[in-house]
Amino acid sequence: MIGRLKGVLVSKQPPWLLVDVNGVGYELEAPMSTFYDLPEVGREVTLCTHYAVKEDSVALYGFLREVERSLFRHVQKVSGIGAKIALAILSGASVEEFSRLVQSGDVAALTRIPGIGKKTAERIIVELRDRVDAIGPGVPGLGPSGAVPADPVAEASVALQQLGYKPAEVSRLVKDAAVPGDSAETIIRKALRAALR
Repeated sequence: MIGRLKGVLVSKQPPWLLVDVNGVGYELEAPMSTFYDLPEVGREVTLCTHYAVKEDSVALYGFLREVERSLFRHVQKVSGIGAKIALAILSGASVEEFSRLVQSGDVAALTRIPGIGKKTAERIIVELRDRVDAIGPGVPGLGPSGAVPADPVAEASVALQQLGYKPAEVSRLVKDAAVPGDSAETIIRKALRAALR
């Protein structure tokens, strides 16, 4: 699986990017949220990636921020939503804005995103409302930029959510386990031990 690419940006024609990594050109599809912040062609770029294999195709998606990739993956867990609608969501709203719309149950605003009708918006709200904190601003340490800082508590929180723990449970586990000066690995280890008690 390809999780990250670092190379020279060769071309950017929305929604496609071409990144040269040591002579190999990787073609990726990216949301507009990534396009807005890309460097000029010819400059180095680092992208979080999502590698998708289907029966009849293989696709690679690129994101400047981990939080965008996380949202891309989470929304596809909602029945009836695929990569195209997930990209449209990221192109139509920031991660923070999307999280706010889901939390507030704003069906009307969600239907303004291309590809999302009323039923799909309702399904997104029902299926993601409890998980939206794992994607957006509810993650401890996630700032408005959407980038995960080099903060052990934030890293541990994200890792525990990736392991399947609910956001409220993660907050409690990390709060009980974290001691100033601990590394993310130490916090995760302590939290997992506490969860098994």
